[in-house]
Amino acid sequence: MTKPPARRSSSQEIAQFLQESRTITQFVDKQPRLLFAVDATASRQPTWNRARQLQQEMFQVSGKVTALAVQLCYFQGFGEFRASRWLTDSAELARLMGLVQCEGGRTQIARLLKHAQSEHRNTPMRALVFIGDAVEENPDNLCDLAGQCGLLKLPLFLFQEGSDRQVEQTLRTMAKLSGGAYARFDSSSADLLAGLLGAVASFATGGRTALEAHGGDGAKLLLKQLLDGGN
Repeated sequence: MTKPPARRSSSQEIAQFLQESRTITQFVDKQPRLLFAVDATASRQPTWNRARQLQQEMFQVSGKVTALAVQLCYFQGFGEFRASRWLTDSAELARLMGLVQCEGGRTQIARLLKHAQSEHRNTPMRALVFIGDAVEENPDNLCDLAGQCGLLKLPLFLFQEGSDRQVEQTLRTMAKLSGGAYARFDSSSADLLAGLLGAVASFATGGRTALEAHGGDGAKLLLKQLLDGGN
């Protein structure tokens, strides 16, 4: 039996679909933007799982002010670097993070910062958040890139898991040069990380005024560094 020909969309339906797509894109483009980056190398799986759960804090906080668009970035394996589309749904971001399995590899923080600068020049972002425990690249190069972010008004909020002193020194200097802030946490301080993510979301949606109103230890820690110039 011959199948009937497939129904073709009319030009009016196609035009309506394209208009709806443009409307969605324009809506996302108008939201405050925050780049959320996590080191997804082999040692990071426990923290990746934790970050997947805690990232909802960013949306919950920002939802009290205005919608927040978040792009997920991560690096892993042999030179693999991924960046998602811009998202306004914490469930979708968690779903994407749930698909990732951390793999061995070296850090690619320089590549991340170059990507962030490119995105920022295209459509300005309010901040970049990075969660990691290692820096395996030239600190001078990273600090130069962080300084460039500062000139572009793109503050870096760098959260270190662990207590490696060299990593702390590099990330703390990068945060200062960019006009952002640094904080350290460990496997037992998930509440602190949640508070930090919520505080950055407040900053991304409303600047220092919103961060002051946010309250909480994470907000106080970040606000002090912002007021002190990153120290």
